[in-house]
Amino acid sequence: MYTDQPELPNRRAFFSRLAALAVAPFAFGAMQGCKNGGSGRNNSITGGMVGGGSNTGHLVRSADAIPKPTSTREVDVLIAGGGIAGLSAARWLAMNGVTNVAMIEMDSVVGGNSTYGKNKVSAYPWAAHYLPLPAVENKELLDFLGKAGVITGYKDLLPVYNEYHLCHDPEERLFINGHWQEGLIPDFGVPAADKQQIARFMEHVATLKNAKGNDGKYAFCIPVDNSSADPVYRQLDNMTMRQYLDANGYTSTYLRWYLEYCCKDDYGTVLDNTSAWAGLHYFASRKGQAHNADSTAVLAWPEGNGYLMNALKQQAATTVNANILAHRVTIEKDRVAVVCYDAVKKTSQIISAKKLLLCTPQNVNKYLLGEGYGRTDIYSAAEYAPWVVANVTVNFLPGKTKGMGLCWDNVIYGKQSVGYVNANHQNLNTPGAMVLTWYLPVVGDTPKAARKSIRNESWQEWVDYIIADLSYAHPGIDQHISNIDVRVWGHGMVQPTVGYIWGNARTLAMQPIDNKVFFAHTDLSGMSIFEEGFYQGIRAAKQIIAAS
Repeated sequence: MYTDQPELPNRRAFFSRLAALAVAPFAFGAMQGCKNGGSGRNNSITGGMVGGGSNTGHLVRSADAIPKPTSTREVDVLIAGGGIAGLSAARWLAMNGVTNVAMIEMDSVVGGNSTYGKNKVSAYPWAAHYLPLPAVENKELLDFLGKAGVITGYKDLLPVYNEYHLCHDPEERLFINGHWQEGLIPDFGVPAADKQQIARFMEHVATLKNAKGNDGKYAFCIPVDNSSADPVYRQLDNMTMRQYLDANGYTSTYLRWYLEYCCKDDYGTVLDNTSAWAGLHYFASRKGQAHNADSTAVLAWPEGNGYLMNALKQQAATTVNANILAHRVTIEKDRVAVVCYDAVKKTSQIISAKKLLLCTPQNVNKYLLGEGYGRTDIYSAAEYAPWVVANVTVNFLPGKTKGMGLCWDNVIYGKQSVGYVNANHQNLNTPGAMVLTWYLPVVGDTPKAARKSIRNESWQEWVDYIIADLSYAHPGIDQHISNIDVRVWGHGMVQPTVGYIWGNARTLAMQPIDNKVFFAHTDLSGMSIFEEGFYQGIRAAKQIIAAS
């Protein structure tokens, strides 16, 4: 790993290292104002832990954890899970005349990784926060974006994007060698030999972006399932990204740090457990075009992908039953019975459906369905990355101003966190105060060990860690923080580990059971990105319509 911070084997070791984590890898006095390292700590910071859905979700593990059902309700289609895949499926069903549809979501709000919050300063994301420009071939996604007001029309066969939704300049900066440089690829103070390797890698992935297999399909595509089946490319799924770099002579520490940052940012993985196919897909799959933007542009909103989530919800026109946990599934002769628990009323009912769509991850499906139906291998194949996300409200952002000013995306070289996004960046009249959305993929030895390392930490412990991390580039920042809210995602996203994307388990996971139980989730793509959730929902909805 190319980070300045140790892995997190256990909770005590994790938090006892806060002071050391703040100052590496460069010897700056970054601990000014931190509780464990100096004077003047701001004790007036408010906030708390956000998101209590995991407590409800854990009830699914025990067959007798909820009361017995006292009523029954019938619907044509029941969608369990209100993330992007579930909302996309509901939208597609509504567009095709399937109206007797119910959706249940165990959390108090829908959206999954696209949920968001809001305070008096700004709206802000709780996870996913942008969408790269889609390829013009992705007609279904472009149609949705048009109806959502993101695309305003077409000119010369290319979409014209709403200027407000295109990420405003400046977009990205990296704090490296005491300097904020433009862009995230290490450059400032980087030796010439490393720059040459970085340039060679970028030329290589630029070639892969247009490469096609012997079946005429792009080697790397979004959705993943539209990618070439050519073994020349698919065999890359059988090695790690580190092995691929070793085999091709990419030894630069700076390049490897950047590539590991990319893996952590999109997948919650590191070079040692990312499939090389997935690592290259990050660069070679984006083929977006627009009449009024270049191909590298991204779409962004203060609330992140919550904007897209709300648009999906509106277009789906489906009533969402929140705080409802799908607990057990029984496949009957003509219907599917789902025992559902109301976490607010503390009561249970059976929802009987002709078709059930599980938009839930495999680590939940194994409890809902039990050991039958030949899906055990599917459950064991999927690994999930834990994440910690914090929204930090500041009235001023201190720190050395050498180089690039504040951008939308701001990353600090060498840190285990992947930096922060300025949630106010899209606001035309940005106030003095702002909200910084800070991201930490917890990359321990295994996802299970990583989850264990962050279990049951207090809000105060997270505040200390976050301040220590941000203080490296922004000394004294705690004096300007008014609030920090923290959310822990224990199973934040599926990991594209070696052999998962093109292995049998993922293919089998998309197959329905008896044409009654269907599946849609980003773990069926191997990548937790909006486009894949959107695609998986439509794919499953089409299966349901065909089987009706």
